Amino acid sequence: MLYQKIARSNHWFPRLLRAGLRTVRSLSFPAPRVLIVPLAGAFLVVRSVYYFIARVFFCEPFFKSYCKKYGRNLHTDVYFHWVQGRGELLIGDNVTIDGKCSFSFAASYSDRPTLEIGDHTIVGHGTSFTVGDRITVGRHCQISTGVTIFDSPGHPLDPVARREGKPALREDVRPVAIEDDVWIGQRAIILPGVTLGRGSVVAAGSVVMTSVQPHVLVAGNPARQFRAIAQDRAAASTPGL
Repeated sequence: MLYQKIARSNHWFPRLLRAGLRTVRSLSFPAPRVLIVPLAGAFLVVRSVYYFIARVFFCEPFFKSYCKKYGRNLHTDVYFHWVQGRGELLIGDNVTIDGKCSFSFAASYSDRPTLEIGDHTIVGHGTSFTVGDRITVGRHCQISTGVTIFDSPGHPLDPVARREGKPALREDVRPVAIEDDVWIGQRAIILPGVTLGRGSVVAAGSVVMTSVQPHVLVAGNPARQFRAIAQDRAAASTPGL
């Protein structure tokens, strides 16, 4: 290929081209503060106005149109959340669903699969909910970025059934319950049938396959209990999450 010949040749012309390319890639110009600072300020103002218009007049109304019920001060970010399938979204007061999240409802297992999110809960960017029956998130919960929560496996364990495109067995669809004051770290995975007890903390990257007792810290794959969290300190921050 021509690109490979230019990259490998020792002829003076390809060497000149490579030198010119390195020069272009290393170019840098001074940024006089008297010019750049006002330009940066103007850019930030324009961006803030654009984001405000996008959020208030487009993204939030679009998401609210999917909700069967939503409370006061429901806020989204400046992206359209991905909502697939038909189900019931029940959102409480003062809920923030940040960034761009995914909400998938599977009609194969329930007439009205339901996702309920309680008051004062924050859902981070990139969080994915897959609802076959019911997922419940309590009040004052914090769900970090990239968390995956699902109550159905999506595909059957039997390879023949998978090849035939059949859904998972109904008994494999088990509701997920996240009780009040739970904190789930980044990129954690919550599997079907799990209950996260009140005030529990799931460390980043954990895979939770079994239910978690209230006021404990779990971590790992599969997640296991590391220590109890004193109830009078349950709201304190936990390093490394």
